[in-house]
Amino acid sequence: MPKSFNRIWIHSIWSTKHRLPLIEPKNENIIHDFIKNELREMGCPVGAVNGMSDHVHCLFLLSPNKSVSEVIKQIKGSSSHFINQNNLSKIRFSWQTGYASYSVSDSVQGRVYQYIMNQKNHHRKKSFQNEFDEIVRVFGFDKNDV
Repeated sequence: MPKSFNRIWIHSIWSTKHRLPLIEPKNENIIHDFIKNELREMGCPVGAVNGMSDHVHCLFLLSPNKSVSEVIKQIKGSSSHFINQNNLSKIRFSWQTGYASYSVSDSVQGRVYQYIMNQKNHHRKKSFQNEFDEIVRVFGFDKNDV
């Protein structure tokens, strides 16, 4: 086969350093659009990008030529550089070192899309920490490792 094909939806989440609320509402669309464009440039079609002042969620199709860690490293690095170069944060912006990524089947991709796009309402009821703790529990990670 001369080409590589895959269809792997990835839902990734990462937070600002120390989970500080550094993404101001007036700048979040600019930042989210930058992340979308970077994903597309890496060959990763975008399903959704959204978040809160202290974290971001991305849903994208993984390029057959990239690993999840390559994509996330590039997106986090280029977006933090973009945010700092364009003074989109009151203090020096950086993302926290880690991230969480999960594969998503086509059958639930629409629900994950809605979940990501509904972040503001979702976090009125549940904090990011509570959400993260639930994700750790649901996906069976060892709490001591995260």
